[in-house]
Amino acid sequence: MAITAELKGRDALMRRLNQLAPNVEKYAASAKLEAAKEVADAIQARAPRGDTLEYAESIEGDRLSSRPQQETVGTTATKDPSAAGIFAEYIWRFLEFGTAPHSTAKGGGTVLGKKLAAASGAGMHPGTAAQPHIFPTYRAMKPAIRKRIRAAVNKAVREAMGK
Repeated sequence: MAITAELKGRDALMRRLNQLAPNVEKYAASAKLEAAKEVADAIQARAPRGDTLEYAESIEGDRLSSRPQQETVGTTATKDPSAAGIFAEYIWRFLEFGTAPHSTAKGGGTVLGKKLAAASGAGMHPGTAAQPHIFPTYRAMKPAIRKRIRAAVNKAVREAMGK
């Protein structure tokens, strides 16, 4: 006999899991937060360090619901109350992806301003090379994160079954 399952969204799945094993959400939420903190520590270790450690020290893992005022990048709004993420200073994107050469002169963002700045040689920023440290670290740790969350769900199911 084959087992079939039909999923109709996260809400239905979580409602059914909570009926079967009441501790699923609690254990999964804990695993997500632990994973976010671990990833943040790993990213912090690989973060570029300039004159100060200010940027590297700003990298933290936390629940999205704990920081509603902070901009989320690379993710859509979630209905998951236990969703966790990585938070850092705004400059992370310039460090991660680098910047193109650009004019720093007033009006330098215009075509005319760029031509004037290039002609005079003043006010040109050479750009910065990319220093990827966030996404490569996350991609490397992603299988372990999934394994940790799966283990938390399995633990709750085993408890509910009395094993």
